[in-house]
Amino acid sequence: MKFTTSSIALALGVVAAPAFAGGLSMPVADPVAPAAPVAVAPVAVAPSADWTGLYVGGQLGYGQAGTDDGDFDEEGATYGAQLGYNYDFGRFVMGGEIAYVGTEIGDEDAGAEIDGVATAKLRAGYDAGAFLPYVTAGYASAYTADEFQGDDQFDGYVYGAGVDYKVSENIIVGGEVLQHEFEDLGDSDVDLDATTAALRVSYQF
Repeated sequence: MKFTTSSIALALGVVAAPAFAGGLSMPVADPVAPAAPVAVAPVAVAPSADWTGLYVGGQLGYGQAGTDDGDFDEEGATYGAQLGYNYDFGRFVMGGEIAYVGTEIGDEDAGAEIDGVATAKLRAGYDAGAFLPYVTAGYASAYTADEFQGDDQFDGYVYGAGVDYKVSENIIVGGEVLQHEFEDLGDSDVDLDATTAALRVSYQF
């Protein structure tokens, strides 16, 4: 059987065609894998405590008092009791408190001594979980051992700030700083101011 040059060339072309077809095909790119999701840590939120309820307790502290004419400038220990009620609105806490604080502020021998101070205050605080920072303001009445200008009881106002901490569901410890102002003592133009700082312990019902 005779093969011509043209027939051999044709046969080679038929055999090589699939190879060239595969070699000239465009490469298929691998699909890009989707990015893995990034985990976002949840934002920690301080749990809210329930501050609603009646509370009663005691306090111990220190105070300084003086008149604007310079005739009285004394300091000493303070001690007393408080009774109050708070209502927790969520993050905002409102309440009221009455308290009586006895003092050792003054000079007993000189007859210039503050026996005690009674207060009736409103309180507004922020529920930060176990902590309750607050501001307070209200009425104050000071009682002296001896009369001054014919009086031994003087009305004024009080304001300050404090923080309470819940040791347990019922036990609260805290600290409070108060500024007391008494103007025009008796029939005089003399003003008295007093600053007190106290540690407090209360039981919430």
